[in-house]
Amino acid sequence: MAAKKRMEGMIRCSANYAPLTPISFLERSAVVYRDRPSVVYGDVAYTWGETRRRCVKLASALDGLGVSRGDVVAALVPNIPAMYELHFGVPMAGAVLCTLNIRHDSAMVSVLLKHSEAKIVFVDSQFLNIMLGAFDILSKSMMKLPSLIVIQDGPEISSSVSYTNTATRHLEYEHLVASGKLDFEVRWPEDEWDPISLNYTSGTTSNPKGVIYSHRGAFLNSLAAALLNEMQSMPVYLWCVPMFHCNGWCLTWAIAAQGGTNICLRNVTAEGIFENVARHKVTHMGGAPTILNMIVHAQASQRRSLPGKVMVMTGGAPPPSEVLFRMEALGFGVTHSYGLTETYGPGTVCTWKPEWDSLPPEARAKIKARQGLHHLGLEEVDVKNPVTMETVPSDAKAMGEVMFRGNTVMNGYLKDTKATETAFKGGWFRSGDLGVKHPDGYIELKDRAKDIIISGGENISTIEVESTLFAHPAILEAAVVGRPDDHWGETPCAFVKLKDGCKVTKEEIIKYCRANLPHYMAPKTIVFADLPKTSTGKTQKFVLREKAKAMGSLTRKVDSKL
Repeated sequence: MAAKKRMEGMIRCSANYAPLTPISFLERSAVVYRDRPSVVYGDVAYTWGETRRRCVKLASALDGLGVSRGDVVAALVPNIPAMYELHFGVPMAGAVLCTLNIRHDSAMVSVLLKHSEAKIVFVDSQFLNIMLGAFDILSKSMMKLPSLIVIQDGPEISSSVSYTNTATRHLEYEHLVASGKLDFEVRWPEDEWDPISLNYTSGTTSNPKGVIYSHRGAFLNSLAAALLNEMQSMPVYLWCVPMFHCNGWCLTWAIAAQGGTNICLRNVTAEGIFENVARHKVTHMGGAPTILNMIVHAQASQRRSLPGKVMVMTGGAPPPSEVLFRMEALGFGVTHSYGLTETYGPGTVCTWKPEWDSLPPEARAKIKARQGLHHLGLEEVDVKNPVTMETVPSDAKAMGEVMFRGNTVMNGYLKDTKATETAFKGGWFRSGDLGVKHPDGYIELKDRAKDIIISGGENISTIEVESTLFAHPAILEAAVVGRPDDHWGETPCAFVKLKDGCKVTKEEIIKYCRANLPHYMAPKTIVFADLPKTSTGKTQKFVLREKAKAMGSLTRKVDSKL
């Protein structure tokens, strides 16, 4: 093989090469958009100039607490200004931000703090007792406890904060920021592959994996997210996606890149969404299909007329056609994206084509529910046979595993080289999701590998069954899992939540499904119940699978003697 020919005269130096990092977004916006609003939360408002100053002082204060390059700084904080500032202040100190799910209990928080070896922990006062409980568990393991910084959100909370564990060192967030120095020298990454954040998968396993993001990946995925959301400069973004989830799908950094305004929302409600959209003239927002469901089922008294078209990026689960259709009728434009924690959140986008505008509404919604193709930050997404690694035919029928390759795939799993090697086997990241390829190259998810129901040798996509259930006028939410069956192996079992004031029998739902699906795909069991959810809006199917398992077989084994 011939040696690579090198062009003479090339010099790599600071003039033409700098490690990519989202920190640069804040530095630029603090000049270009200095006096424009950066973060708004109730009566609190900051400009981009102020946000940068606060983040530099936060980085300086962390340095004063002994934070060094590569140290982990954890946060148990909802979508409030402090959480946004941590996304810049922590990396500016050279540290790695580990945002924790605010739905976790003390036991889970203690596991993650121990695994990540967090040196500093930020906690919102609402979740202080959870954190103190975690500290109590950690103190029994002879581990050196992290320093604790409490964020007091509002005067009504600050006066009621009490500390039960006097052995723990406490500081208050605003005092900490005030103690920082403005002339602090920001610690830029030495290598763009250096870690910027650590995100634990919202997975349903008892041992969630710590996914490592790099400055380079975060930079690229932020720009890709801005592009796929069709964000122009100075967007107004409403925070419904938790910032602790894939760093807010990397939009924490993307909004800074575009000099936008972050509208923080501590608790997500339909009324809060409509009120903030109307008051702040929101242009963009995001949320799992459960958020979309909340919007379309808002009561008339909670709704406000939209100031203009609001673009919504959805992902986390395929949105039911019915929900997409109703969102657009309300004046929202929906962009469907798909990804995993391991792909920095959004990895694909269902890019809309003008020729689809003339299709009937149902056909349009079906196309929009597809996952599409990789965004510009990734090299490739494909549907492959997981054994042979061959691409499946583009016939919308042959099923394979969805796989990713490119710069916005994680560095790896913290302290778990074996799991990282398994995930990257064959030179692709294996998602564990099953899908098909359409003739136009767009992919469509059919199920998680573990969620597919195999009944009498037939593969049943729970997504298809759920989509049919969602279209029923009385059904608000639905989730389908396999119920063990002595004869068929498994049969579909649907957990259904009805809309307020609606009545329908189990038999009527089964009949409806049989009229709209192949009979073998129709649920054999209907259970009326509230659906258990993760904080990111995903239905916890493992909980439902356990319930279905406990029901036992629907059909009994035929006695061989008879």
